[in-house]
Amino acid sequence: MKELVQIWNRVTGRQYSSVNVQDKELRELSNNRIKKGDIDTSVFEANLSECEGLNNKFNEDYQFNEREEQIINRLFTRRRSSQSITKQPNRLFILFIIGLLSLITGFLICFLHPYDAIFSWKVVLSDGGEIFEMWRKPQVELYAKIYLFNITNSEAYMSGVDTKLKVQEVGPYVYREIFEHSDVVFNDNGTLSTIPKHPLVWQPELSEGNSEDDVLYLPHIALLSIGNVVSEQSYWSQLGLNQLISVTNSQPIAKMTAKEFMMGYESQLMTLGNTFLPGWIYFDKLGLIDRMYDFNGDYETIFTGENDETLSGLIDTYRGSTDLPHWNGKHCSNVQYASDGTKFRGSLTLNDSSLFYRKSLCRAAPLVPVEEGIKNGFRAFKYTFPEHMLDNGKVHEENKCFCRLGKCLPEGLIDVTDCYYGFPIALSYPHFYKGDEILFSKVEGLKPDEEKHNTEFWIQPDSGLPLDISSKFQINMALGDLSMITNAGKFSNMYLPMLWFDIRMYTLPPSMEQKFKIYLNILPFIEKSLMYLSFISGVTLIMATSYMMLKLIQKTYSNGKNTKFNWINANNKDIYSPCEIPMSDGSCDTHRTDMFKQLGHRLSDKVQGSVNNVIDSFQNRKGSLIDNDESSDNAYKSDSTYNGDSTKYHEIRQSDSDDDYYKYLEVVDDEFGDDDDKKDTYIHIN
Repeated sequence: MKELVQIWNRVTGRQYSSVNVQDKELRELSNNRIKKGDIDTSVFEANLSECEGLNNKFNEDYQFNEREEQIINRLFTRRRSSQSITKQPNRLFILFIIGLLSLITGFLICFLHPYDAIFSWKVVLSDGGEIFEMWRKPQVELYAKIYLFNITNSEAYMSGVDTKLKVQEVGPYVYREIFEHSDVVFNDNGTLSTIPKHPLVWQPELSEGNSEDDVLYLPHIALLSIGNVVSEQSYWSQLGLNQLISVTNSQPIAKMTAKEFMMGYESQLMTLGNTFLPGWIYFDKLGLIDRMYDFNGDYETIFTGENDETLSGLIDTYRGSTDLPHWNGKHCSNVQYASDGTKFRGSLTLNDSSLFYRKSLCRAAPLVPVEEGIKNGFRAFKYTFPEHMLDNGKVHEENKCFCRLGKCLPEGLIDVTDCYYGFPIALSYPHFYKGDEILFSKVEGLKPDEEKHNTEFWIQPDSGLPLDISSKFQINMALGDLSMITNAGKFSNMYLPMLWFDIRMYTLPPSMEQKFKIYLNILPFIEKSLMYLSFISGVTLIMATSYMMLKLIQKTYSNGKNTKFNWINANNKDIYSPCEIPMSDGSCDTHRTDMFKQLGHRLSDKVQGSVNNVIDSFQNRKGSLIDNDESSDNAYKSDSTYNGDSTKYHEIRQSDSDDDYYKYLEVVDDEFGDDDDKKDTYIHIN
């Protein structure tokens, strides 16, 4: 306000006191307003003779009192508009700063990748951590689906009527596998030690009508296994075994329930073997699934991901070593960096293979990606075993280390005798899928099918999270020459299928699926969205505000060259009209300057009267705002006397306490009028 008053003083050549005006003085000043007939207009007419039509405008200006309310309202409106416009640069600067911060945020997200930091923190197996608890005791529904091969022609085959053994697949017999890592101890080298446990729970509702009590004709595992071992020993050993077989009347094909075959059955031959061969057979019941899930004495160390988050959950050592003891050569024996199926290596690409280890496989089996797609709502890679994975050196020379004691089985079989207590067990794909033709030479009823018997792993590549697992293997007996073993001669040199299993996980449980969708799907999307939004909004705001500020600077510069003075015009609808003659025009400068000063005095008093009007209206006072009393005229005249003596005038004005009212008058430049090329000067009331 003070600055605007100073502008007005410079225009009118008057000085005002800044003393606060009291209500009484305002009322007295209302009596000093000018009357229309008290001003000698001849002075103004002489000085403004060079301005065409200005006398008429000046004379008409004495109708000021009739339009004072309109003038005041217009002046206040202009004042508010000017104040609003002056805030525009500040607002543009604030928007520019916001745009700059948005751009910086986008770059920070782009280079720092906050999601990766969160992901790395989450994926590490730490004591009590969320992912650790999921790994320690997975809540996934993992099943073991088992299919048995029932012998349909046992009598005909044993009597020699049939030359081939006929088998029929029966199942599934489904068990729930309660996978758990127990006795966890964290080590200082970024690993933890644990003991794996895989107890099974029978699931009759998933077994499709099959029962553990189903009676089947199945191979006598104890007789055939012990006979195969003794057949390579001395005659006296063979003679002793034959005596036991005759005494117990053991037959190579036995009638038993499905549960007995899978979980163990009592056999006199097995009991005798446990008694006379305690170092070899320490159990009195033999069942294939029971032995396959025997984890007695097993322990392993697992990478926590502390040093490398991609290795989180992978095996470091098994039973204290990175190599399995029953294979010679790193290619066959290595188990380090393999997954037990709970979690696979992270940050996988379609060019990366992975390793899968289960005790029942007796090796770490490689997995190769074959397809990319969406599985259960996640981006996933489909993995399977590579071609010739069960080769024994016939195709790949490095696979000869799978030949036990220098004896190589046909392609499609891997000798796992040392993992099954010395029994002649060999693994293959179900129904000898992808196996050598010789495997079908003595058995009928096998129907290999890629769709049914192929192994598939769907893995989320970023986290290594398994989404769908179907690991399928078949347990067989690779029998040698049994011609010297009582009742077992017809099974000589036979690859006898016994059962095949499918370790199956269909999907994640709902609770885990929701959490991992947030971690793996939503959070990366939010990060990318924030990054692109920050870039777009930042660039947009910076460009827009820079353009607007540039236009504002150009407009201000342009208006500074075209300032004109506006007069109060009573004839036009608009309150203001520009003077058509510049304020500095050669010969009439002196007269014009005097005219402006005197007109400023008069206009100031009139506008001051308008202020009194407003103040009196606020005080609910009635009556005329113009006092016709003579004393009022005299007071005005004494106050407004001007005889060309500037010094005298200033003395009069400075001594007049009523002049404090003029602090409400300002002259401001409107730089933002409707006409961009004009800068107009207006009289404003504060």
